Amino acid sequence: MAQRESFDYVVVGGGSAGAVIAARLTEDPATRVLLLEAGPPAEADEIDVPAAFANLFKTRWDWNYQTTEQKQLEGRRAYWPRMKALGGCSSMNAMIYIRGNRLDFDTWRDDHGATGWGHDDVLAYFVRSEANQRLGAPLHGQDGPLHVEDRRYTHPLTSMWVDSSVAAGFKPNDDFNGAEQDGAGLYQVTCRKGRRWSTYRAYLEPALGRTNLTVRTGALAHRIELEGGRAVGVRYEHQGRVETAYAEAEVVLCGGAVNSPQLLMLSGIGPGAHLRETGIEVAVDLPPVGSNLHDHPALPLVFGTRGTTDLLDHNTLVQFVRAKATGTGPLTSNVGEGGGFFRSREDLPAPDLQVHVAPSGFWDNALHEATQRCVTVAPTLVHVASRGSVRLRSADPHWHPDIDAGYYDDQADLDAMIAGVRRCLETVATGPLAEHVGAPTLPTMQGWGADPTDAQIEAHVRAESQTLYHPVGTCAMGSDERAVVDPELRVRGVEGLRVADASVMPVVTRGNTNAPSIMIGERAADLLRSGGAR
Repeated sequence: MAQRESFDYVVVGGGSAGAVIAARLTEDPATRVLLLEAGPPAEADEIDVPAAFANLFKTRWDWNYQTTEQKQLEGRRAYWPRMKALGGCSSMNAMIYIRGNRLDFDTWRDDHGATGWGHDDVLAYFVRSEANQRLGAPLHGQDGPLHVEDRRYTHPLTSMWVDSSVAAGFKPNDDFNGAEQDGAGLYQVTCRKGRRWSTYRAYLEPALGRTNLTVRTGALAHRIELEGGRAVGVRYEHQGRVETAYAEAEVVLCGGAVNSPQLLMLSGIGPGAHLRETGIEVAVDLPPVGSNLHDHPALPLVFGTRGTTDLLDHNTLVQFVRAKATGTGPLTSNVGEGGGFFRSREDLPAPDLQVHVAPSGFWDNALHEATQRCVTVAPTLVHVASRGSVRLRSADPHWHPDIDAGYYDDQADLDAMIAGVRRCLETVATGPLAEHVGAPTLPTMQGWGADPTDAQIEAHVRAESQTLYHPVGTCAMGSDERAVVDPELRVRGVEGLRVADASVMPVVTRGNTNAPSIMIGERAADLLRSGGAR
């Protein structure tokens, strides 16, 4: 008879939060951790080269998700790239280091009952994780595992946009994670000496030599094993065999906003009626599982340029080899080099829009290569009213679930995006950038003129909006019936089971979500170490 394989903790998902948790827990040599990752090791050449992240889209490194037909996007199915490898999306993102606004975390605490998750509570975890090249105490850390630096390369078009946006009324801002978020500037990135610094590099790789950490890649979780209302292990597929790993303390799900609710539902934890329709026996009827899905929609405004280069001019094998070998050159750009935060209405308590500026043509997830030199200015909605859901299509864990992003289902989101487009048009028509910006290149922008109508902008919003790769909310934390997990990240109605990833955010943060996902991993590790088994 095969020996029962047992650990203290089984962590499902080696991504932005899971890698942090596995590394932190195994700092105690007496704590045994199994980390299961469905994807392979993070060994693609493109991972290290910042500008090459989109080359990983629609490859074996990508879950290659698509949403359901989005009724507000002309019935389009939106493509959602999600990294399938150690480091998760921190191995495939644009590396922009944004924590979010103070109001975001205070809203988690005050409006959702997520005690212990207010801004002043979580700041210490951001600081603990960070090794910032330029910025220091009290708001930044310089000794953590996560390297954050100013990019080694900035294209002149990006610097011109910053100057133009200031001329158009934005405040200059050299730290979007400082005292104030509003304004325009250049983004800091999670890189070390010009190369991507994922949670695999920062946390997991240094821990791989520990005898109390076991990492299995190519391990697809099938379900959580439950006994007497308690999570006791994980059933998973590895190297053609289905096996069970048991957890003596707890099981921790870190699969993200798609995979974590999917695994809960496959295990019989979720909306009872839906589970029964899918042929799954209900273990815990927990209606909020998979609900509250929301994402940051981004809208590319792409213009031809004159009298300048763009990033595509430098996309050569020589520059790729240079960037990978030395961490220098144009391909150390993260593409979305600059941007900022602003408000669609003056009466708002915090920014609801972010801008991402790329010195190249970046639209439809960069799946098309521009045929001319371009600059892209992309307003992005970061305070989102619309909500969607994740639902099972099958009881087979190999099937992708139904993902309904709900983009622009709330009119407030559309109104805010239209206002954001108008503000971004002002930035490209003002200051030094205006001398280099030519005609728009995307079909629904052509013929706009200097002052497009709301109807023209709306048509472009519906035709070209895409994900900014920030889905959250499907296992929301809180203290009421909307919550899947409590403020200690424990799944309601199940003992010994927690979720720790972007899915627990009850409301998406204002800005890129990788840094807060890492913070969630840091805080979850402390909760696990202090709380033990429940």
